[in-house]
Amino acid sequence: MEVVVRKNENPNRAIKRFIKKCKKAGFLHEVLDRQYFVKPSKKRRLKKIRRKKVYKQLREEWEQKYKD
Repeated sequence: MEVVVRKNENPNRAIKRFIKKCKKAGFLHEVLDRQYFVKPSKKRRLKKIRRKKVYKQLREEWEQKYKD
């Protein structure tokens, strides 16, 4: 991953752009995931829990939006 510092650009701004690129690419998330081994059964269970949570949030938003 590379960020070229532009002419007359604040170095802090370049660092912010680099961090943003890393987050967008999912680099940090992947590093944290690979920190330790997670059994496939646990991955599936966590995925199911996340899916339920997202579904619940979407359902609540939909109910508020289309409430009479």
